[in-house]
Amino acid sequence: MHVIIQDDELRSSQRMLHIIYALHALGIGLGAFGAASIIGSFLFGWPSIIAVVLSYLERDKVRGTWLSSHVDWVIRTFWIALVWSLAVLLLSLPLMLVLVGFATLPVGLFLLGVWAIYRIARGWLRLKDGQPMPAE
Repeated sequence: MHVIIQDDELRSSQRMLHIIYALHALGIGLGAFGAASIIGSFLFGWPSIIAVVLSYLERDKVRGTWLSSHVDWVIRTFWIALVWSLAVLLLSLPLMLVLVGFATLPVGLFLLGVWAIYRIARGWLRLKDGQPMPAE
């Protein structure tokens, strides 16, 4: 009986992770096909913000299971994207005085958007296949 309860909890957490990845994918999609940038929508759009909050709420439930690698992956993806976005912005703003920053900002944000798409897609596919994320 105890194993069945653990399986139900694990399955519930796995469904929640599918929802979290779907919310991030929605945020990315809104950026790709809307007026915002991909990375801007990923970092500041409601779907992604909700996904990050859900990830933190799910973190304790999956501790010690293969799903914890996915929760860590999603949380880490968000924070790394935020830090690198700020770095691109801080680098590009002074460079705008010599016009180079007008190129570095969109290129940097575009590359971060591609990286976010890769991270979310890779994580979601591995979750679908029942595989943990590799340690970083």
